[in-house]
This record gives sequence, structure tokens and C-alpha cells, in this order.
Amino acid sequence: MLDKVVIANRGEIALRVLRACHALGIKTVAVHSTVDRNLKHVGMADESVCIGAASAQESYLNIPRIIAAAEVTDAQAIHPGYGFLSESADFAERVEKSGFVFIGPTADVIRLMGDKVQAIKAMQAAGVPCVPGSDGPLDDDVASNAALARGIGYPVIIKAAGGGGGRGMRVVHTESALPNAIQTTRAEAKAAFNNDMVYMEKFLETPRHIEIQVLADGQGNAIHLGERDCSMQRRHQKVLEEAPAPGITPEQRAAIGKVCVDACVRIGYRGAGTFEFLFQDGAFYFIEMNTRIQVEHPVTEMITGVDLVREQLLIASGHKLSLRQEDIRISGHAIECRINAEDPESFLPSPGVITRFHAPGGPGVRVDTHIYDGYRIPPNYDSMIGKLIVHGPNRLQAMARMRVALAELVIDGIKTNVPLQARIIADPGFQAGGANIHYLEKRIAERREKVIGL
Repeated sequence: MLDKVVIANRGEIALRVLRACHALGIKTVAVHSTVDRNLKHVGMADESVCIGAASAQESYLNIPRIIAAAEVTDAQAIHPGYGFLSESADFAERVEKSGFVFIGPTADVIRLMGDKVQAIKAMQAAGVPCVPGSDGPLDDDVASNAALARGIGYPVIIKAAGGGGGRGMRVVHTESALPNAIQTTRAEAKAAFNNDMVYMEKFLETPRHIEIQVLADGQGNAIHLGERDCSMQRRHQKVLEEAPAPGITPEQRAAIGKVCVDACVRIGYRGAGTFEFLFQDGAFYFIEMNTRIQVEHPVTEMITGVDLVREQLLIASGHKLSLRQEDIRISGHAIECRINAEDPESFLPSPGVITRFHAPGGPGVRVDTHIYDGYRIPPNYDSMIGKLIVHGPNRLQAMARMRVALAELVIDGIKTNVPLQARIIADPGFQAGGANIHYLEKRIAERREKVIGL
């Protein structure tokens, strides 16, 4: 077992990793910026190291300082959490070359999955269903690009090979708009990701976002833990997630799950990972693989009883998977609402001091958060301050528990998106299940028009 782990992150995921480490008897080192001295996990860690100023570039994205923190504390491994450096192949490589264990996949696998063009090729070779597209980067030949788009069928979407998080994408509906869309996306990709490679795919107009959670030990063993529905999105960012996905049959789950497991073995995957798909008309289409723990991992934990972060730590310690596919049983239904410090109407960030915090409780209620009374939310990072997760025997009861939990949640002193989450839970389209990825955006736009009309 690992003896000491550096937690190279902040907020709720840092606290989540710390708890999993301590449950296994692993000592922890919290690295933090100057404005994060009062984070809950910093006070709970066995050791802490300040690695720089508030700017993420000077702290949580500063590779030499994180590795130096591991060196001065005699740690063995580094857990990247999600965001920041979690999917940086360069970071994983430098961690390993410095003599530490990177709690995640190898740098080569991260690099492969981080390049969307190469990832699609690898998945096609592994038999994973992919969206019809260019099957490679686009060049500057206007005529060949136009012919390719006609063959795929409009609308198409131009995507940055190094993109992610909803950035570096442009939908094209007509041939006349195609050349400009390619050049504009290429320029944006270069500026955002320092990689101007772009590719083309068929744009699915009413898909759902379904993802498959996997665990693999890098020793030839892999399993899947079912699917999550992440279709409630705003500007390509997930707002609410649930598991299992409404309408996905056990047969569909088993089939797509096996494909993902086989792909993990083929590419030598190690750790926790997620295959993300668009799902439309009963078919799955691979879009990307996230080579880290996901924000929404708790809903999978709630329906399977598997502690995913614990499994990450065991795998990083060199253990083979202790679970077999037949050990995984899905029980009940879970929903997660992301709680953000933001105005629920304008979505502008709302940093500041929390004057009162009360977490909801009751059967099947879980709150993953780092906030507390008197905690000051800095303006320097992502606005997510926690996650509210509920589990029930079925989807109907899970929705009822979430409605009560949201009403019971108190966060004073700042604005939060709790009212938005309450509206989603009460929305007939959401309650019916199976809404597509554009549904929430449309509902938000309709509400805005109604308010302006008043």
C-alpha cells in the first residue's frame, strides 16, 4: 500500500481524496495556494505545503512546485483529482520520471486519449462505435473538405483535436459556411490548446450524453460500472447527472460496457476512466475518454456501492482489481446536482463569505463539499462549491429526495444555482426522463424570454 500521497488539487475533490486515503491508512500532503490556506482538507491533511500565489498558473498548474512538494515531504505518489493537471500527459510523465507514482493512467495513454483524432482511431480499432466523420485531421483543401462534409451529411461539427470542456467546436449547416468555420475553429484551437489540428464529425441534433464508468488495473483486468446520464447541460457544461440512465436497457448496458472494457485492455488502461458517448435513436457514438476521476463519480458509487477513489489508490499501489464484472450490481437510482457559487439567472460567479451553511440529511442523502460557515470563496477558480447527491430505490423516489434535499440546503452570504437545480427537478421534461443535451439550454432561454417579456 502507498504510504503517503500528495493531493494536487483543491476543494471538494481534494477532501474526497483525503478521506479515501485516510480510510486506507495512507498519510496525506495537501498542496495549496496562498488563498486556500483555510480549505477544509488543508487543515485535515497530515502535512501541507503552500506552492504559490492564487493564480492557478503559479500553484495548481505549476508542475515543478507540486513535484518539489512531494520531494520535501517524502511522499510516494500524487493524486491529481479532476481539472487542473489531471489529464496532462506531461505532468504524468514528469511525476513518474521524478520517481513518484502518478495515480492515473500512463502518460502515453493520457496523450493518446487527449488527442481526439488519435483517440477516435484507437477506439475504432478497438471496435468502439464512433460518430461518422473525417477519421483524421482536416487539411486546407476547400474542395476535399466540402466533399467530405457532403458525404457525411449536414449539419457537421468542426472540433479541435486537443479540445475539451465544450471549447473548440463549431456547427456548420451549409457548404458556404464550411471554409470559414474550419479556419475560425483552427485559430481558436491554436490559441486555446496550442494545437490547431481540427477534424469533422456528423452533428447529431438531438442526442443524449451517456457515459460509461470503467476501472482497469493495467495488468489486463478491467470492468465497467454501468452508465450515467449527463444530458442536463448548459454551454456544454454538465449541471446535473444521474445513474442509471433512464431508458437504457440491461442488454444495451452490457453490450456497450463490454466494448469499453475490451478497449481498456487493448490500450493498457490503468485506473478510473470514463468513456463518453452521444446516444441517439438507440445507438452509441464515442466522443472522448476522460482519463481521470469524474465530478459525477458519486452517482455511480451510490448505485454500485463501489468506492472509486479507493479503487484508484489500490490500483496505484500495484494491486490487481479485486472486483469482477459479475460482482457489480446496480441498485436503485442516484442523482447529483452540482452546486455552484453563481447567480442562478445570469450565471455570473458569486465569490464571497458564506455566512451560514446547513447541509441536508435523511436517508440516501450525501453532500460532497469543502465549504463551511465563515469560509471565503475566492474568485480565482471554478465556481463549483459542492455536490448534492441522493439515492433512492427508484428514480421517482430519488427525485423526491432531491427535491426535499434542495429545499433543506442553506448557503447564505453568496448566490448559488440551487434555484436552477430545483426547477430542473420539478421540470416535466426532466421528470419524464431521456431529455437530450439541448433541453436545459432551451428551458433557460424560454425562462429568460418570459422574464424579459414581463
